[in-house]
Amino acid sequence: MTGAWGHLLRSLHLKTLSLWIPKTCFSLKARAFWTSVTRCGLHTKPSMPPCDFTPERYQSLAYSRVLEIHKQHLSPVHTAYFPEPLLLHQGHVEWLFDHEGNRYLDFFSGIVTVSVGHCHPKVNAAAQRQLGRLWHTSSVFFHPLIHEYAEKLSALLPEPLKVVFLVNSGSEANDLAMLMARAHSNSTDIISFSPPGSSVHGISQQEYWSGLPCLPPGDLPDPGIGPTSLMSLPLADCCQAKDQYIEQFKDTLSTSVAKSIAGFFAEPIQGVNGVVQYPKGFLKEAFELVRERGGVCIADEVQTGFGRLGSHFWGFQTHDVLPDIVTMAKGIGNGFPMAAVVTTPDIAKSLTKRMLHFNTFGGNPMACAVGSAVLEVIKEENLQENSQEVGTYMLLKLAKLRDEFEIVGDVRGKGLMIGIEMVKDKESHQPLPREEVNQIHHDCKCMGLLIGRGGLFSQTFRIAPSMCITKPEVDFAVEVFRSALIQHMERRAK
Repeated sequence: MTGAWGHLLRSLHLKTLSLWIPKTCFSLKARAFWTSVTRCGLHTKPSMPPCDFTPERYQSLAYSRVLEIHKQHLSPVHTAYFPEPLLLHQGHVEWLFDHEGNRYLDFFSGIVTVSVGHCHPKVNAAAQRQLGRLWHTSSVFFHPLIHEYAEKLSALLPEPLKVVFLVNSGSEANDLAMLMARAHSNSTDIISFSPPGSSVHGISQQEYWSGLPCLPPGDLPDPGIGPTSLMSLPLADCCQAKDQYIEQFKDTLSTSVAKSIAGFFAEPIQGVNGVVQYPKGFLKEAFELVRERGGVCIADEVQTGFGRLGSHFWGFQTHDVLPDIVTMAKGIGNGFPMAAVVTTPDIAKSLTKRMLHFNTFGGNPMACAVGSAVLEVIKEENLQENSQEVGTYMLLKLAKLRDEFEIVGDVRGKGLMIGIEMVKDKESHQPLPREEVNQIHHDCKCMGLLIGRGGLFSQTFRIAPSMCITKPEVDFAVEVFRSALIQHMERRAK
């Protein structure tokens, strides 16, 4: 076991759970403060695709005041990208505008959240109509929108996944799924991949992740053996990786949990860990092993759901499995705080026998109006099909960069969920140092492209644009990324 794969596995394992600002915008009508100058270097900047939207002029807090308030009154946990964090002002479809009027192509969609585009007119209109009609009422009273939405959402899932619980965030959804699993199984232990960052199932679960038993290192199902990924592995090696991880999974069940378990969480593709895909057949066998122990299988579709993967509406469908519980958030509301848990009638009854579940804001009229509009837009604008077509187009273009640059160790993903893993070199496959990845990230931003980060060492660029993205915008994004890599290689040479 060598290279980045071995390095990654030494830090990852299965665990049990018990109780300078760039000027990248186009010029706009007589607005002198808009410019298109870059300070990121002397290279010719790739030309942005046109945008016919004119944002409002920013007239709120000064940037220096924002930084001051943030330091004094907001969480000290560092989460912002870039030494000088972006102060965003307005969004339009796949574009974002900052306080100085700079335009950016958003290829991270608010951490895989803005599914149908910023401020989509149909979603906006639905929210505005409901805003003037009824903001809120709890589930002690009925309103038609929650019933309409539950019917629409359940129709998109196979039998017997037909009972919908509406909540406000992915964290709440996964917490509720754990309660369901424990109520139905009469067991406690939940299996998930750890540590946080390898597989995130709701931020609130992080409280469970310290001082608990875990396996010896080496149990994250990452098929990226050596310098390649599942996409390019020989079939025999794929099968070998799957068999290896199934054996480790069996060891977890035999040595680290009780004879009966409550359940198993799995993302169909691991998002925060850098768009890691399982070896083919792993998830199906893992589900069977969990059910043999009396546990339920939970598919975390927070990032992979709602057509983003292109070939299927739900990520679990790509593995030919049927979970017992599905959790979803992010793209469900296009950025509106909304989430859901969908399960079977039997599991839902098990929960209600053990506790009275009540959520004050879950399924409120505003959320349901937005959620319904999002589902309609995905269908009417064929966004799942667009994810498949444009995502495949982008994956093939990015794969050429893997062949062109020594520091691009892997390009992987499905649909509009893609990871680009950066390495020192393809022979060692060691992660590219964080400061070098930071510089490439910054150079992309200077040229007008916003992308995400992931992986245990933050060495993987995450690409997950809104599902309305077009091929010309992909061409621009790939050319920006290529230019950033060229600049980096030139810095290296010096």
